[in-house]
Amino acid sequence: MVIESLVKVNEFEGIKYNYIYKLLKDKVMITYKKQALELECYGIEIERQDLKDNKIINSEKDFVKNISPQKYKVYNLLKMLYNNGVSPIHLIDVLGEYIDEYIIDFDDKINMCINY
Repeated sequence: MVIESLVKVNEFEGIKYNYIYKLLKDKVMITYKKQALELECYGIEIERQDLKDNKIINSEKDFVKNISPQKYKVYNLLKMLYNNGVSPIHLIDVLGEYIDEYIIDFDDKINMCINY
C-alpha cells in the first residue's frame, strides 16, 4: 500500500519526465522459535513516466519491499532518492548497502515483540 508519494518533474528536449517516489507499507510474517509474528514494514517504489505531448511514450518502474520495519529509516531513503533524482533503473544499485544494513532492524523488532 502506498502511504506517501513525492513527485519530481524534469523537462528535456520536449519530453517531460515525471519521477514518482512512493513509500510503501506492507506486512511480513516471520517465524521465530516456532512463533509466527506479523510485522509492519516499509519499502520504496520509483516510477518514471516519459511524456511527449502529454502522452506516455515510455515508463520504467522498480521497487524494493520490506526494507525495514523502521518507517523513518525508509522515509529518509525515499527523501535521499527524491533529492538526488534517482531513476528506477538505479534503485537497487543505490539502495543495496542500505538494505544489507537495515536487515538487522527486523531482528530488533522481533526481540521487542518477544520481550514485550
